[in-house]
Amino acid sequence: MKKAAKGFPEHFLWGGALAANQCEGAFDVDGKGLCIADVNEFHDNIDIKKKSNKELDTEYIRKAVASTKEDGRYFPKRWGIDFYHRYKEDLALLAGMGMNTLRTSINWARIYPNGDDQEPNEAGLQFYDRLIDEMQKNGLEPMITISHYEMPLNLALKYNGWYNRALIGFFERYCKTLFDRYHTKVKKWILVNQINLIRHESFNHLGIPSDRVEDLPGKKYQAVHNEMTACARAARYAHENYPDLEIGMMVYNEPSYGLTTKPEDQLAALRHNQMEYFFSDVLLRGRYPGYAFRYFDEHNITVTFGRDDEEDLKNTCDFASFSYYYSSVVSAESYKNGNRTMFNEHLPANEWGWSYDPTGLRITLNAWYDRYQVPIYITENGSGFFDKLEADGTVHDPYRINYYKEHLLALKEAVEDGVDVRGYYAWGPIDIISCSSSEMSKRYGFIYVDQDDYGNGSLERIKKDSYFWYRSIVTSNGENLK
Repeated sequence: MKKAAKGFPEHFLWGGALAANQCEGAFDVDGKGLCIADVNEFHDNIDIKKKSNKELDTEYIRKAVASTKEDGRYFPKRWGIDFYHRYKEDLALLAGMGMNTLRTSINWARIYPNGDDQEPNEAGLQFYDRLIDEMQKNGLEPMITISHYEMPLNLALKYNGWYNRALIGFFERYCKTLFDRYHTKVKKWILVNQINLIRHESFNHLGIPSDRVEDLPGKKYQAVHNEMTACARAARYAHENYPDLEIGMMVYNEPSYGLTTKPEDQLAALRHNQMEYFFSDVLLRGRYPGYAFRYFDEHNITVTFGRDDEEDLKNTCDFASFSYYYSSVVSAESYKNGNRTMFNEHLPANEWGWSYDPTGLRITLNAWYDRYQVPIYITENGSGFFDKLEADGTVHDPYRINYYKEHLLALKEAVEDGVDVRGYYAWGPIDIISCSSSEMSKRYGFIYVDQDDYGNGSLERIKKDSYFWYRSIVTSNGENLK
């Protein structure tokens, strides 16, 4: 009889995670086309708890494309932290923490600038040749995300994004290009980042201009169906041609508890969580679950299958991965009122209102492993904070250390519960542009980047106190958590 591990497995992957659109910059370099993240604008006159990516219409997109800094509008993801030119320095800093892996994405618009191009952009591929080689030189096993909010903008404007089935073929071609090019160097792949965030990251994810379709909330499910079909086809190609590749799916995981012990609130939480599992159920089990069909019937949602979609979806992923930031609560009333979640008032939170719930991570890991019995990677975890650069050039961040310590202890407990967790990736190990608010001041990193919300600063990289703490955890394989 094999008992659960005591402590982290011997070959556990300790790393960090980035997104090309939030760090690379160089938005118009070496043949890259505009991607959907390049029209995310920074606003400093909005309450920080309300900053998020919104639905965008065609007029907004066209004006954003034509805008420059001289217009008084700023699109920070076009410049990132200049990782495109500084990646050697940054990778050396990350490796200096003892990390043995790094998750990052390939910008789709750097490889296929328009998305529907017949041939890939060789200059874009050569950049990732250099990046992946440098990762391996630093002892960082690459985990590559194929689509992380970097759809070529042309696919949104010309095809209405994932609502158009033409994108299935475009994505399939893109994936084949990457698998063919990098299969000897990259063994772990995530097809789509946080594929379930169709409510919060709608345009940023699906690329559907809000003025192009009626009943956008319902049409999003058709779009994500097309996307999951494309994922299944990509998984089939990888398995048939490169059987040593590991293909993963990823969702944003926000476990929701019932607001009270009333059965009605508990049922609401169950039904809410089921529709978050829907995406992983399809990608890991290969079929639509019954609860989803009921949800579609109750909300007048129609999802049309192509002739071969049902068979294609049987090509499932090899591992599960998710981001974990906070948990929430659901009541019978909030479920009826748009399936809404609420923050848990009994938990502490950061300045943006994101709660801290380490126990929720342990609950989530156990629930996922009970459900799927496949290897699990935590591919994002962290919390945004306001950091202060002291006059002596130091950054003291005990709040970040405490956050990570509590969550890693919860992760360790899940491992000892018998959950097959194989890797942990701290989100934004070097400060990058925020996804949801396009600001720089919401910092996650162990490494401070001297840049403000408007791109001003020296771009100097500075190790925070948490850098040295995380190194002690990684190099001891979690033993120093004691």
